[in-house]
Amino acid sequence: MIDSSRGVLFPSRLPSFTRLPPPPEVAHLVVWFWIPEWNLPPGVISRQDLVAYPALNLVVEPDQVTLSGATTRASYRELSGEGWAVGALLRPAAVAAFVESPADIVGTMRTVDAADVLSAVSAAMVPESPASARHAAAVSAVASWLAARAGSASAADLHANALTDVFMGDHPARSVAEAAARLAVSERTLQRIAHRYVGMTPAAMIRRRRLQEAAERMREHPDGDLATLATELGYADHAHLTRDFRVVLGITPTGYRETATRASE
Repeated sequence: MIDSSRGVLFPSRLPSFTRLPPPPEVAHLVVWFWIPEWNLPPGVISRQDLVAYPALNLVVEPDQVTLSGATTRASYRELSGEGWAVGALLRPAAVAAFVESPADIVGTMRTVDAADVLSAVSAAMVPESPASARHAAAVSAVASWLAARAGSASAADLHANALTDVFMGDHPARSVAEAAARLAVSERTLQRIAHRYVGMTPAAMIRRRRLQEAAERMREHPDGDLATLATELGYADHAHLTRDFRVVLGITPTGYRETATRASE
């Protein structure tokens, strides 16, 4: 399920970026860990554009720990100087340990009071250590802290984890009806679960994954037919794909494809 760059709109612009599987003890809490590192020359700014997964992220940086809600639009961050982050893409079972209503933090982030994990991760991410060693130590520190904070998950929390596979897995649902059927719940119940654990509607989660796939396939096959791509991803037609791109990314599919091609040259 781990894809090295899906959701990143211009992977060629990335500094060092790694996604790692979670240790077994937190596999029910974390989809994967992600670690960017950068060391840019003075005056150089690297803009990272994202169409994020429909989930919450716990992020440890040198000066803070934050919880980021799901997003409804593409987002970006401008990197400069030297830095790193250690993030965890959270499964639904982890959400209750941080926020009562994920809908309250959609498109925003909150600071988490976690001086102990901040200290442990900062100690692990020293540049003198090999990348594999510091990444492993940082992931282990976050995993241990997260397991202690989350405690044991309820049956409802674990059932909600199926949202991850249905909407974010290798074979995602193409419609709300399909997602409800795969979870063996009604569409109304699916709506409640998505609101409770993600803060987004199932339809919005489906659109997010479609856009990720569309962007990835346009980068990989820049000469591909967009109408065919729209049909394969479950859009009614090319116009619906274009509308989603404009609403979420602020650019047309053709414009994105041209920009992505230039960025990779």
